Amino acid sequence: MVTPFTPSDPRLTVEVTGHKSHGPVPQPGSVVIARVTKVMTRSASADIMCVGPKSVREKFTGIIRQQDVRATEIDKVDMHLSFHPGDIVRSLVLSLGDARAYFLSTAKNELGVVSAESIAASAEIKSNSYIISCTVSSAEHLSDRDFHQCWAILKWCNYDPVSWTEMQCPLTGQIEQRKVAKAAS
Repeated sequence: MVTPFTPSDPRLTVEVTGHKSHGPVPQPGSVVIARVTKVMTRSASADIMCVGPKSVREKFTGIIRQQDVRATEIDKVDMHLSFHPGDIVRSLVLSLGDARAYFLSTAKNELGVVSAESIAASAEIKSNSYIISCTVSSAEHLSDRDFHQCWAILKWCNYDPVSWTEMQCPLTGQIEQRKVAKAAS
């Protein structure tokens, strides 16, 4: 931006602004939405996708440690029963952790898994037809066209929360353990 020349002030002012706008950056106390990428015995890694209501433009990684999953009975937390890769979690940024990741917490009722894809439905190729197998229902043989239509529905099937520790597949009825976020009223 250039300030116009005026006879009373002969100085010309030039302001340079960056062409690249920066997106939101997680700060301690921020509520973030993240996708779980890896679950280990004592922690889970997640890619931060949103800070508050705004999506991030850079890659930020978060770590949910075992002691930050819930507020009570911390020593009884099983990370593999709390989160699965692909889960979408609402969490609170505790601190910058180390140089590579933010420390995140789901230790409040409103924090935890908000969306999880059903893994009860799977597909495999068998000769020229496909088989969709569910853990509850029997396998069905489908044509290529029918398979693609059904698979598009099945692979995006999200679990419904049942309690603060369980989610259920609406198609198969299968229940899986998670640290579920309390739905907003």
